[in-house]
Amino acid sequence: MSSLFTVPSTILIIEDDIFFGDALLQKVRSGGYEAFLARDGVSGLKELRDRRPDLVLLDIVLPKMTGYDVLEAKQKDPGLAHIPVIVISRSGEPAEVNRALSFGVKDYVVKSEFDPEEVMEKVRLQLSGKDISVAVKAPENPPLKAKPPSSPGLSGKKIMWVEDDKFLSDIIARKLSAHGCVLLHAAEGESALKMLEKEHPDLVLLDILLSGIDGFEILKRIKSNEKTKKTPVILLSNLGQKEDIEKGESLGAARFLVKATVTLDEIIAEIQKVLEEEGRR
Repeated sequence: MSSLFTVPSTILIIEDDIFFGDALLQKVRSGGYEAFLARDGVSGLKELRDRRPDLVLLDIVLPKMTGYDVLEAKQKDPGLAHIPVIVISRSGEPAEVNRALSFGVKDYVVKSEFDPEEVMEKVRLQLSGKDISVAVKAPENPPLKAKPPSSPGLSGKKIMWVEDDKFLSDIIARKLSAHGCVLLHAAEGESALKMLEKEHPDLVLLDILLSGIDGFEILKRIKSNEKTKKTPVILLSNLGQKEDIEKGESLGAARFLVKATVTLDEIIAEIQKVLEEEGRR
């Protein structure tokens, strides 16, 4: 028998920040789209030519070839020029925005003002009318998809994440929940410290750049409090200078992970390793 299925639109993400790119990829896929990720401008342009996606989410500051170079090459190629692009960049300077728009960019999002639902709405707006239905033969007895098992070492563990970015908070919550964790979330330091004493999490995942007291001060207070000092803390931040890493280690952090260099799966793996290390002490 034949059944009517929807062919999802294809989205290409060109982003070199590993954590942000991985998180954005999962967000787009959770919205029902087929998505692919390129880590630099050269591979991004190649993917653009090979896949001919329905939409591109493009960072501007990229290795090997900038986002502007990708836009210029795309504009000169008649087979690619029509593909809509939404820029997601750290810069919100008018000159930068105007330069991107001069290449025919459909929308521009500043990372510091990133709202995942707003971005997904922009994606849906650009792709409205793109999804098409095709008739395909459905199997008589379609196999059931097994739910991926949660990590045995993480199931039931309380993980507290201190992060003020709504997009990243949503993504990490989904990821940890899929591994059987109980997620506790705080957006700033004072509430994090209160929650820590009340909930007694198994591990704290801590950003450094926060409103109010920063992550270093939070870490210092955690380790100086008799009730919380044994709680392992992983610092996860955009900061990655040698002095930042050394400061985190001197204050008692179990790990220092730089967002731009780790994937969500690598973060989960580090959480599991730290908990295993604590369990052997």
